[in-house]
Amino acid sequence: MIRFENVSKTFGGGKRVLDGVSYEIERGEIFTIVGPSGTGKSVSLKHMIRLLTPDSGRVWVERDCVSEASGRDLSRIRSRFGYLFQSAALLAWMDVYDNVALPLREKTSLTEGEIERKVLAALEAVGLGGEGAAMPADLSGGMQKRAGLARAIVTEPEIVLYDEPTSGLDPVTSRRIDELISDLSSRLGITSVVVTHDLHSALSISTRIAMLGGGKVLSIEPPESFIHSPLPQARAFLDAQYITRRGAWENAGREAAHREAKNQ
Repeated sequence: MIRFENVSKTFGGGKRVLDGVSYEIERGEIFTIVGPSGTGKSVSLKHMIRLLTPDSGRVWVERDCVSEASGRDLSRIRSRFGYLFQSAALLAWMDVYDNVALPLREKTSLTEGEIERKVLAALEAVGLGGEGAAMPADLSGGMQKRAGLARAIVTEPEIVLYDEPTSGLDPVTSRRIDELISDLSSRLGITSVVVTHDLHSALSISTRIAMLGGGKVLSIEPPESFIHSPLPQARAFLDAQYITRRGAWENAGREAAHREAKNQ
């Protein structure tokens, strides 16, 4: 559904963030992109809706070459997407209802009655029914992310892009966001592209995980293969989040407790 063909992108100072990147995202899957900071994860998302244009190579959304589109063609392609920004990007001076209604008011000719039905349905879908009158400042971080997600899906997109959806959230709220992404994907048939540093999230929701490093795609694997990846970059990520080292970590804790008990 989304295809990168030898995409390269260099920023000021000669830093090549993407270096001949190629991969394809299939319709209906949850495709997660992981890797160290600065390896092109969010840059990849921005290329999918042409917020950035590659220096070379092409990005396709089915038969449309989004990297070469402009004007009405680009608007038509972008209308197929929803985007959840890392910060949720809610407008502070609007209540939740008006934040979610904004893309419908800007991009459609729907009546206010039709907009109301869609907004209330989107808020209900993300567990924020009854919160339409709240202001963003009155919401927790997790609720702000959910409001941002309601805005992303209110136009009924085919594809939703998630930029660090669990960033800054506590573990319990992060898992709720994971459940929401999975539920929306299965219930609405949305194709989801997720950028994250949270491997607990990636392993629990993804159909495939792409590991980026040095401007390249190092691997694309389903979670059950990724967790056993021999790649040093993947091992470092897994170890750092105590996913593969959990047994050793727990053993160390038991040994420390045993030593403390002996010394008492």
